[in-house]
Amino acid sequence: MCKNVMIPLALLNQIVDLLKCWDISEYGYPTRDIYCHVLWALNMKKKKLKLRDAYAKIVQADNPDDRDGARIEYLRQKRVLGDYDPF
Repeated sequence: MCKNVMIPLALLNQIVDLLKCWDISEYGYPTRDIYCHVLWALNMKKKKLKLRDAYAKIVQADNPDDRDGARIEYLRQKRVLGDYDPF
């Protein structure tokens, strides 16, 4: 069974920072593969949250110029997210 959970953004950032500090070079490949997958997935989650915030700025824009600027930034972030390859 797969369930989603909600955690505070500050905790997500702390988890990512903690994982980045760990030196796993002494562990075997299965552990390193799991570590890399988890770190990649958490970084992707952070990027998707930023993308969602960028989209919200489009919707909340006060005028067409701000909306266009926010849309350009959203599309830029979306392109970068699509290019993000962990390996």
